[in-house]
Amino acid sequence: MSGINKVILVGHLGKDPEVRHLEGGVTVASFPLATSETYNKDGKRVEQTEWHNIVLWRGLAEVASKYLQKGKLVYIEGKLRTRSFEDKEKVKKYVTEVVAENFTMLGRKSDFENTPVSSGTPKSEDDYITPNGDSVAETGDLPF
Repeated sequence: MSGINKVILVGHLGKDPEVRHLEGGVTVASFPLATSETYNKDGKRVEQTEWHNIVLWRGLAEVASKYLQKGKLVYIEGKLRTRSFEDKEKVKKYVTEVVAENFTMLGRKSDFENTPVSSGTPKSEDDYITPNGDSVAETGDLPF
């Protein structure tokens, strides 16, 4: 039986995707993603944030470059990859990345439009999108 390499993350982009175009027209995008969890320690609320290196290839990289921005909430599915490289001093370094196989933008529909809703609260169900990107008005399902 073969193993399973599956990663699911929900977090906020740490910066806009960095897009590169490699030989042969292959597009690659990368960005850091922050996931946070809170817990109580000695009666105090503590927040712990983990940073993940996300890499997207080809068409997925193109879509990410158009729609994802720093601070946006996103659901990512992918797999872990560890690669090595030599730095300028010829020291071998290792980096572990999440190679995304798909992603879904989360949040209100207005979070991904050029003209956001003026206040932070949604005005109608059209302002919400479901995890698969449909507006609530289209599906009839509220996301909570």
